[in-house]
Amino acid sequence: MIALPPELLGQLGTGLWHVFAVFLRVSAVVTLLPAFGERSIPVRVKLAVAVAFTLIVLPAVPSPQSNPGLLPLARLVGTEVLIGMVLGIGLRLFVLALQTAGSIAAQSTSLSQLLGGAAADPAPALGMFLTLAGLALAVLMGLHIRVAEFLIHSYAMFPMGQTLSAPDLSQWGVRQIAHSFGLAFALATPFVIASLIYNLALGVINRAMPQLMVAFVGAPAITFAGLFLLFAGAPLILSIWADALFSFTLNPLDSGR
Repeated sequence: MIALPPELLGQLGTGLWHVFAVFLRVSAVVTLLPAFGERSIPVRVKLAVAVAFTLIVLPAVPSPQSNPGLLPLARLVGTEVLIGMVLGIGLRLFVLALQTAGSIAAQSTSLSQLLGGAAADPAPALGMFLTLAGLALAVLMGLHIRVAEFLIHSYAMFPMGQTLSAPDLSQWGVRQIAHSFGLAFALATPFVIASLIYNLALGVINRAMPQLMVAFVGAPAITFAGLFLLFAGAPLILSIWADALFSFTLNPLDSGR
């Protein structure tokens, strides 16, 4: 066997420790990452994506203290995984915003039961369509590049091993959830307005002609209106969503204010 010099062994150990420390945060983010972290993606593919992002981010991150003790090691692992999960949840909320917008739109336009069981989780067809289209658009617009920049900038905002403040984290989480629901309702606003006009018109017609079955007459109209709004408004809805997603990757701390 060839004996390696002690200096080379020390450098090799420091390099492996550096890779492991970066992999902790990156793997937690990739687990919740839109498009790359979906439930339909195999675990091996997610692991390969995490390794690829680790190799990209590694040169831009300073090396941590080598060979720490047991308690510092446990603290580093816990803080890095927590930071990665927090950042990943912030990105995942944008996918949930699209799903919520699709659910609101489907309930408003009586399309909630069309192909409702086609996904792993029961979801309206509008929600599935918007989610898949949004993820495809994000990937085409360079989501992987934005995520790599996002991960590198995260070490400037949250240095390696820094413990997150519980009050600040809770306020940030509440703000992000409120922003996610606000974005979902804003994306579904055209469908809500069409539903309001439809129900007001049905009420007026029902008062004028009580014998007429207005529900049977109006159901095809609201279905057609919902499909037309989806056809006409999907490009604008997805562009607004993509801009909000990429704005979050640029500055996750101020997003949602």
